[in-house]
Amino acid sequence: MNREPASHNKPVFEELHPRVFGFAACLVAWFVVSAWVLFDRGGYVGLPLAFVTVLLSIAVALPWILSQTWRKHRTPYEVHPSTTTFRDWKAGEFSVWGAKLHGSHAAIDVLLPLMAVAFGLTAIGIVFAVVSATT
Repeated sequence: MNREPASHNKPVFEELHPRVFGFAACLVAWFVVSAWVLFDRGGYVGLPLAFVTVLLSIAVALPWILSQTWRKHRTPYEVHPSTTTFRDWKAGEFSVWGAKLHGSHAAIDVLLPLMAVAFGLTAIGIVFAVVSATT
């Protein structure tokens, strides 16, 4: 429940905070490391894991390269006057297709699928390791 009588004078952001992208990259790295550690049993598993690693590396590197290119080649009127802290960003509003989300809700919406996949694969890998050790 919102304790403020009206949610006015909150900044509205149209871009995700760079820290959200950092969290996403960490979750993808978690996924790759847990796949290699928990599922690499030798044999023919290394090649598919290598392909998954390359695919996810490209999926992380490509948006990062594009964001760096975007920052370098902005027009003068697009440059933000100052960098926003993560605390201010998550307390503000995030514009999504004409609607507005709370910043922390937007970060959760972006990161939740990645967290589910990374933690789910880790749980499945731990179960796989325990079952293979007991049989």
